[in-house]
Amino acid sequence: MRLPAPDGKGAGMTWLATPLGALLVLLILREVFHTLWHPTRHGGLSRTVMRAVWRLSAHRGARRRPAGLAGPLGMVTVLAVWMLAVAVGWALVYWPRMPQDFSYAPGLAPAEHASPVDALYLSLVNLTTLGFGDIAPTAGWLRVLAPLEALVGFVLLSATVTWILGIYPALARRRALALRLSHVRRSRVTARALDSDGGAALLDGLAAALSTAAVDFMQYPESYYFHDGEENTALPRQLGYALGLADRADEARHPDVRLSASVLRRALDDLAVVLDERFLRTGEGTERVFAAYAEDHGHAWGPDGPPRTDGHGAP
Repeated sequence: MRLPAPDGKGAGMTWLATPLGALLVLLILREVFHTLWHPTRHGGLSRTVMRAVWRLSAHRGARRRPAGLAGPLGMVTVLAVWMLAVAVGWALVYWPRMPQDFSYAPGLAPAEHASPVDALYLSLVNLTTLGFGDIAPTAGWLRVLAPLEALVGFVLLSATVTWILGIYPALARRRALALRLSHVRRSRVTARALDSDGGAALLDGLAAALSTAAVDFMQYPESYYFHDGEENTALPRQLGYALGLADRADEARHPDVRLSASVLRRALDDLAVVLDERFLRTGEGTERVFAAYAEDHGHAWGPDGPPRTDGHGAP
C-alpha cells in the first residue's frame, strides 16, 4: 500500500535532495576514476586527504613521523570518505520518497522509519550488498536504482583491491632502487672502475630504475606519502649519491660512460620535475628539489653531507 508523504517532505525537498544525491555519487565515481584508472591525473579529493594526513603526521616532527603509517592511514581515510559519500548520496535519493515508495517488514511502523538515518541505513545495506530486506523499494525506478547501488559498492571494493595491489609493488620498486644505490655507494666504486663498460652498464641500470620510479610517482601519487624509515631503502636519502655519481661519470674518458652519465642525469632531472610539480612545488632545480624531498621525509640530504654547490641544480 502506498503511503502519503510525511509532513515536511514535499515536492520541494524531493527536487533538491534527488539531484544533490545524484551529483554527490557522480563526483565520487569521477574521483575514483581519476585516482585509479586515469594515471595522468590524481583525484582532487584523494590528493587533499592524503596530503592532510601526511601533514598531520608531521606535527610531531618529520624525523619522528611514524614510519609507514601516514600512507596506509591516508588510503584508509580516502576509502572511508568514498564509501560514506556514496552512501549519503544514495540516501538523499531515498529519503524524500520514504515511506510512501517503500515496503516495510512486519513489525516496522513506516512512519517511524522514514528519517534520514533510516535512509542512510538502507543505503549502507544496499551498498555493502547485505540485503536485509526489512525496507525495500516498491516504485519501479527505485527497484532498479537499489541494485545499481550494490553494483557501485562492488566496484568500490574492486577498486580498493586494485589500488592496494598497485601501490605496494610501486613501493617495492622504489625501495629496491634506493637499496641498489646504497649498494653502489657502500662499494666505494673508484673512478677507474666507473670508467669502463661495466660502469656504463651500471649507470644505464640506475637510469632505467629512476625512470620507473618517476612513472610510479605519476601513476600512484599516493605512494609519495609512504615513509621509508630505513636509510638504505629510503630513496630521498640516496638521491644525493646518484647526482654525485652522474657528475663523476661526466668526467670519464670512456664515451659509453659519458653517454650513460648523460642519460642518468636526464632521468634524475625528470624525477625531480615529477616530484616538484606534483608534491613539493619549490620551483627550484634538481638538487634543491631532492633536498626538499629528503626534508619532507625526515632524512638528512645526501648520504655524505649537505647539498653540494657544483652548479648542477643549485641556485
